[in-house]
Amino acid sequence: MSETNNIDAIMKLARVIAVLVIKEAAYARPIAEALVAGGLRALEVTLRTPVALDAIREMAKVEGAVVGAGTVLNERDLEASLEAGAQFIVSPGLTKPLGKAAIASGIPFLPGIATAADIMRGLDMGLSRFKFFPAMAAGGIPALKALAAPFHRCRFCPTGGISQPTFRDWLALDEVPCVGGSWLVPPGRPDAVAITTTARAIAGPSVSGPVAGLSLAGTGRI
Repeated sequence: MSETNNIDAIMKLARVIAVLVIKEAAYARPIAEALVAGGLRALEVTLRTPVALDAIREMAKVEGAVVGAGTVLNERDLEASLEAGAQFIVSPGLTKPLGKAAIASGIPFLPGIATAADIMRGLDMGLSRFKFFPAMAAGGIPALKALAAPFHRCRFCPTGGISQPTFRDWLALDEVPCVGGSWLVPPGRPDAVAITTTARAIAGPSVSGPVAGLSLAGTGRI
């Protein structure tokens, strides 16, 4: 099973990957339960807080949740994420050391790109699925259309500045199977009912049960 097929399985889980900044470990499981109940199973916990790794461990206990680590910057972050049980890895950019380590680990990997040179670096490493980041600051839909044109084999998950009123505009692009959504969970104590309601409004068709084509040997999940 190739890396690309693995990350394809993640990108097909739902139209929006929930991008989460968890500041209290106690909030992790209720947030995951609320999102999964609303049909959003792919949960990216960003490594931006001291409790992020604990949050990954807690969210991974929720049935149906597919929990990944975001803001993975280097091999040290990668190792810590794998140890915490992350089922996929998202990075804001792509360096050769991180790319090689992620590919060698076999974990589904979604590196960030913003330029043609970034994409070409990824293609040289055998990658063709990317996070377009920061999506709005990097030029929005017109920029991604222009970038995607010469790279017809690539698919993108735009993230950064996308909102509930605009995410469908991105999904209308053939090259975009999903987007990253950071608007789903407001800061503070989670309101499970509100989170589930928001998730249901945007989830659309999603994959239920075990994720077909997702091989995660060594993670102990799915």
